[in-house]
Amino acid sequence: MPKLEGIQNVLLDIGPLPQDLPRNEEPSTSLSHPLHAFHIYPTVADNFPKLTPPPPEKFPYALRALPAVLATQWTSPTFIPYRQAFPPSHNTSPSALQSHIEDLTQRDVKIAYLKDLQGYLWESGFAAGEFATPLFPDVVPRLREWRGGGVGLGVYSSGSVFAQKLLFRHVSVGEVARVDGRGRAGGAVDGQVSSASVEGHRAAETEDLRHLVTDGGWFDTTNAGLKTEASSYGKIVETLEWRPARTLFLTDNVREYDAAASAGLRVILLDRPGDAPVSAADRARMDVVQSFYDIDLAEK
Repeated sequence: MPKLEGIQNVLLDIGPLPQDLPRNEEPSTSLSHPLHAFHIYPTVADNFPKLTPPPPEKFPYALRALPAVLATQWTSPTFIPYRQAFPPSHNTSPSALQSHIEDLTQRDVKIAYLKDLQGYLWESGFAAGEFATPLFPDVVPRLREWRGGGVGLGVYSSGSVFAQKLLFRHVSVGEVARVDGRGRAGGAVDGQVSSASVEGHRAAETEDLRHLVTDGGWFDTTNAGLKTEASSYGKIVETLEWRPARTLFLTDNVREYDAAASAGLRVILLDRPGDAPVSAADRARMDVVQSFYDIDLAEK
């Protein structure tokens, strides 16, 4: 990969999110993504394994967390607005609301008050330490290096801005510390570290990495447009006052690659383990790398 001279900004694609983590719907063929290693997973004490949950379409996290929330937060001022948003015929009791939510989820109904509640449940799960965002080992060092060198960073995903910030707010310190070559206690330098307990076990610490993203640099299909349309990338660089030719977009999706390139951005395709195969024809016409370490941003 040649040096990318003149790059002043990097726009990051993050891919599929768990089914019930709030997102803006958009068809995608992507199987994984540059930032976090395939899926959100529950994390428990250091002596316990990191367990991959069942497929989210069969066992959404929100459904598993719902009974405990209904039992403990039914009269909580924080929770009341979420349950009152449901039709009155279904929010008269915890059991009635749970049955209604299970029915909506099973039928995959897209409705605002259900998505809002799912977001609340996911946010509560992250805050309680039940989940953390694992990263590919090359990501954090490179993002810190680029940001420290004055490079602007933005995020663009079909997942909602709310979901993007949730993921960046709860990055697994175990992953960050490992790639930075430090112990767990030294995993954070310029981010905020927190930890929580889950069922009596000490959860993995997490670090808040939202500060690495440029102010206003969060984009989804609501505030930018579909990721397969060139106009979406034009809107992003215009909003951030970035020059397209000096902006690098990192993605694992061929259609998104072409859309961003059509808008005048420099583009690199990330070919991670588990990604959809890249054809020989696409490899011949595209810049393809396997790691952030393969990307060399020359002096601006």
